[in-house]
Amino acid sequence: MIVYRELSEIPHINSSVITIGSFDGIHSAHKKIINLLQAKAREYETKSIIITFSPHPRFVLSQSEDNFKLLTTDQEKIKYLEKTDIDILVIVPFTFEFSRQDPLEYIEKFLYQKFNPKVIILGHDHRFGLNRGGDIKLLKKYENLFGYRILQISREDYEDIAISSSKIRGHLLEGNVATANILLGRNYSFIAKVIHGNKLGTKLGFPTANLEIDNFKLVPSEGVYSCLVRLGSILYKGMMYVGKKYFTDTTPEDVIEVNIFDFDHDIYGEVIEVELVDFIRPAIKFTGKDQIIRQLGIDKVNVLKSLETLKYVEVLKKNIAIVILNYNGVEYLDEFLESVMFNTSVPVRIIIADNASTDNSVDFINQNYPEVEIYELSHNFGFSMGYNRVMKSIKEVEYVVFLNSDVEVTEGWLEPVIELMDKDKTIAIAQPKILAFNEKQYFEYAGAAGGYLDRLAYPFCRGRIFDTLEKDLGQYDDNKEVFWASGAAMVMRKNVFSELKGFDPDFFAHQEEIDLAWRVKRCGYKVMAVGNAKVFHVGGGTLSYVNPKKTYLNFRNNLIMLLKNDSKRNLLWKLPLRLLLDGIAAIKFIFEGKTGSVKAILLAHLYVYFNIFRVARKRQKYSRLIEKARIDKPRKTGFYRGFIVYDYYIRAKQKFSDLRKQNL
Repeated sequence: MIVYRELSEIPHINSSVITIGSFDGIHSAHKKIINLLQAKAREYETKSIIITFSPHPRFVLSQSEDNFKLLTTDQEKIKYLEKTDIDILVIVPFTFEFSRQDPLEYIEKFLYQKFNPKVIILGHDHRFGLNRGGDIKLLKKYENLFGYRILQISREDYEDIAISSSKIRGHLLEGNVATANILLGRNYSFIAKVIHGNKLGTKLGFPTANLEIDNFKLVPSEGVYSCLVRLGSILYKGMMYVGKKYFTDTTPEDVIEVNIFDFDHDIYGEVIEVELVDFIRPAIKFTGKDQIIRQLGIDKVNVLKSLETLKYVEVLKKNIAIVILNYNGVEYLDEFLESVMFNTSVPVRIIIADNASTDNSVDFINQNYPEVEIYELSHNFGFSMGYNRVMKSIKEVEYVVFLNSDVEVTEGWLEPVIELMDKDKTIAIAQPKILAFNEKQYFEYAGAAGGYLDRLAYPFCRGRIFDTLEKDLGQYDDNKEVFWASGAAMVMRKNVFSELKGFDPDFFAHQEEIDLAWRVKRCGYKVMAVGNAKVFHVGGGTLSYVNPKKTYLNFRNNLIMLLKNDSKRNLLWKLPLRLLLDGIAAIKFIFEGKTGSVKAILLAHLYVYFNIFRVARKRQKYSRLIEKARIDKPRKTGFYRGFIVYDYYIRAKQKFSDLRKQNL
C-alpha cells in the first residue's frame, strides 16, 4: 500500500475506484466499504484508493470539540489498512480552506482531476464541500459528465443499532467495551509508549507499565479492564487501569497503566499495543495499602476469568462462493433462496450478483437476507460477462458455484460435489443431477445428469436428448465423467476459471458453459456429473425455451463454439454439414409455423459470417490460454462419436441408454 500525505505527491492516475471518509476506527461498516472497494477495483482492473483526512474534520470545523477524541490515530489507521489489499491511501491535509470548496469544484478539481474514478463508493450519509452542501444526489447528477458511477453503501446494523464511529465512542466512554468491540469487529486497541512511573505497583507486587498515548486518542471510562498486550509478535494477558492515581498528600494524577501477566522485562521506551477485552470494575479511591493489594488480587482473578471465557473462535474458511446471477428475479429469490440458505451445510459465501435489476431484488435481499452478500453491476451484462465481472471481484475462494436463481436445492446437494473435487484435483467442473421443478420425477432440459457433445458439437445429456426428457429412476445415480456441466448448477475451480478467462463474453447467454467446458477438457481436466446430489430447476426462467432469441443464441453460440474449439481439419467437413443441418432445422420451423425461429437461425448465421475474423482471433487467444493452463493431453470422455441428429430423428433413439455404447 502506497501512502500519500500531500496532494502534490500524487502522480497522474489513469483510473481508479475510490472511497472517501474519515474512517475513524476502521469498524465493521468501514470494512464493508473496503471489501466492496477491493472487489470493484478487481472488476474494473484498476487501482483501489481510500481518501481520508487529517486532522479529523471535526477538529477544524467545530469550535466545541475540546472533548472529541479519535478511535484510530493516523499511525493506527495506516497499520490496519496495510493488512488489506488497498493499493493507495491518501491522507488529505484537512484545512478550513479545503472545507470551503464549492461542491462542484470538489467533484471536478479534486475527485475527477486527481483520481479519474470509474466508481466512487460512499457511506449512506456522505456530505462534502462548503457548508456540507454536496451530497450523493449531487455526485449522481454528474455521473455521465465525469464518467464515474456512484455506489452507496446502506447503513450497517448490529441488533438494530446503526454502526458508526460516534456510537462506538459512546460505548467506550461508558465502559461498554464488549459492545464496542462487536461494532468494531475487533478489540479496541491503542499504540502506546512505555514511560517511567512512581514504581508503586512494583512495591505492591503488581508491577505496571505506565503508558503514554497520543493526545487525540480516545481513552475509555475510568476503571479496570482485561486486556491483551502485544510485544513484537508475542501476545500477553494483562489488566489495565485507567483513571486517577492517588498518592499521600498529593493531587491525584491521571494514568493509564497495565500489569502484564507472567512478564518481567525492562521495556521502558518501547512501543506496545494494548487490546481491551472487557470492563472489570469502575475506579475505586483506596484508603490503604492492604486494601489495594487485596483488590488487585481480586481483579486479577476476574481478569483471568474474563480472558479464559474469551472465545478465540476459529473462523471456518469459506473457500466456496455460491454466486447467483439475478436480473429482475425477485420472485425466484423469494421462492428459492431460502432452500440455498438452509440446505447448504458447508461454510460458504452466498453472493447475489445483480445485473442492474429494475425490480426490488436488491431491497428484498437487504431486508430478508442481510447475511447474503450483494454485488451490484452497473447494467445488465448478461450471463457470460455478468459472471466474468463478478468473478474478477472474488478472491480467496477455491470453488465457485454458479447457481441459477430459479433453482431449488435439496439437503446435502453440495457436499458430495465438493468432496469428489477435493479428492481429485484434476476435476475442474462438476454438477449435481438437475431435475425439473414442476415435474420432479423427470430430468430437466438444462443439464439433466451431465452433458455430452456429438461429432458436430450438438449438445445432449444423460436424461435428455433434444426435447425428450427421461424419468429419473436412479439410472444416473453414479459419478460419471461427462463433457460439459450445466450453468444452472455448476461447481468450478476458481483458479481454472481465471486462467481460461471465464465465459466467452460475446455469448451473452446459452451454451457459454459448454464452450468453457470444452476448453477445460482441452486442458486435460475432467468434468463430472455427481449422482448422489440433486437440485430442481424451473428452466426457461430468463428466456422461454421456444423464444426466438433463445433460438438465435443457441444456433449462433454453438457455431462459434465449434469454430473456436475443433481442429481445422475437422472444420473442413463439419462446418458444411452443420450449415446444411441448420438449413433443415429452418425448414422444419417453417412447417411448424415458427417464423420467428427461422429468422433467428438466419440472423445467427449472418452474425458468424460478418464476425468470422473476430472469431478467428478469439480462437487464437483461447488456444494460447489453454496451452498455459494445460495439465495433461486433451480429454475425450463425454465426446459422442456418433451423430445425435441421425440417431434421434432417423434411428428413433430418444434415450441416452439407447445410444450405441461404442460411440460413448
